[in-house]
Amino acid sequence: MSVSVALQDLPPSRMALLGMLLGLLMASCFTFCLSHQKPEFALTSPEKSSTKEAERRETTAEEELDPEVLEVFHPTHEWQALRPGQAVPAGSHVRLNLQTGAREVKLQEEDKFRSNLKGLKKGRRLDINTNTYTSQDLKSALAKFKEGAEVESSKEDKERQAKVKRLFRPIEELKKDFEELNVVIETDMQIMVRLINKFNSSSSSLEEKIAALFDLEYYVHQMDNAQDLLSFGGLQVVINGLNSTEPLVKEYAAFVLGAAFSSNPKVQVEAIEGGALQKLLVILATEQPLPAKKKVLFALCSLLRHFPYAQQQFLKLGGLQVLRSLVQAKGTEVLAVRVVTLLYDLVTEKMFAEEEAELTWETSPEKLQQYRQVHLLPGLREQGWCEITAHLLAVPEHDAREKVLQTLGALLATCRDRYRQDPQLSRTLVSLQAEYQALAALELQDGEDEGYFRELLGSINSLLKELR
Repeated sequence: MSVSVALQDLPPSRMALLGMLLGLLMASCFTFCLSHQKPEFALTSPEKSSTKEAERRETTAEEELDPEVLEVFHPTHEWQALRPGQAVPAGSHVRLNLQTGAREVKLQEEDKFRSNLKGLKKGRRLDINTNTYTSQDLKSALAKFKEGAEVESSKEDKERQAKVKRLFRPIEELKKDFEELNVVIETDMQIMVRLINKFNSSSSSLEEKIAALFDLEYYVHQMDNAQDLLSFGGLQVVINGLNSTEPLVKEYAAFVLGAAFSSNPKVQVEAIEGGALQKLLVILATEQPLPAKKKVLFALCSLLRHFPYAQQQFLKLGGLQVLRSLVQAKGTEVLAVRVVTLLYDLVTEKMFAEEEAELTWETSPEKLQQYRQVHLLPGLREQGWCEITAHLLAVPEHDAREKVLQTLGALLATCRDRYRQDPQLSRTLVSLQAEYQALAALELQDGEDEGYFRELLGSINSLLKELR
């Protein structure tokens, strides 16, 4: 109360001066308070405050990742051993060394970010400026990259197309050529018709007829083509060619027939009905050049094999007598071995057919009945084939001897007594036994346990044992 009265009694000039002093005192106090305020409440710009906050957080993160606190092992790109209790960053490559038993660790080759993190712990910062490229810049760069790739791809395609054009002709030209070729392209059927017409034409020369038969033989090797030959009468034309006075025509006609008969029952039946068997036997029974007889014998073998009806007709027509005369003629040693091989095939074929019928019942009754009507073994004995076959054993070739030995074995049941009465056969077998014993011994020296000569020696030993 007393103070208030005293202030009011002061003059105005003194009151103004006192107010100025009080204002200066308050300003000084306010400035002192601001200078002693805590840092977190300092008045700073937002940008500087954000930077300091980020640095504070990075410092905290570094303290949390301190290896002395967490014992985190920082791998490099080389294998290093881990101590017990150490941890490794996720994604590191860890292995167990089988020699030392220690665990080893290294960075993956592609782990660049972890490698950078290691550098960050040592005080190095990643210099990344996020303001350098915007998303729009990246999209634009990607579009240009694709455009450049397309341009490059387009260039490569053009170069490749140019190279193809240089190597190959355009498809339009090829189509045009094919259209022109279609005028002359022929099916196998058309070709065979043309060849038969050429062969059967009276205006064709001998060379043209032989060339037509030679080409025709190539086509009739196929079963379907051989049967197509029947559809337009071509087979009969070739059969009639066996009546030609020209040995070459007979030879090549038989060549075609042999190819068409092979394993083709339909053609075999048509050939028998067309008189082919009689014509073939006539050629073999008459004087003809050796090449012609070779081809005719080939056609006869193809007609008789696996065709019991033809075998019956062969025996009825005196086929064994024809073959006997052929074998006994001079200069026909090559044909003799082929004839013996044919007889062996016919004997074993009938035997296997009858055995198969008894064991499996799969052979048709009609075909089995046809085989039983083929009385081949009695005919061979009556026609002297036991002696003829035994004498053929004197041929010098090993392959021919093998075929003769096989035939002797197949005829053993029928010709046993004839063989025993033939002293020449026994001497020949003993001589061959000594020869093949020496050859078989050489095979054993060469390390061949089951050689060719040992098989021949076994066949000879079996025959000698049966004839004693």
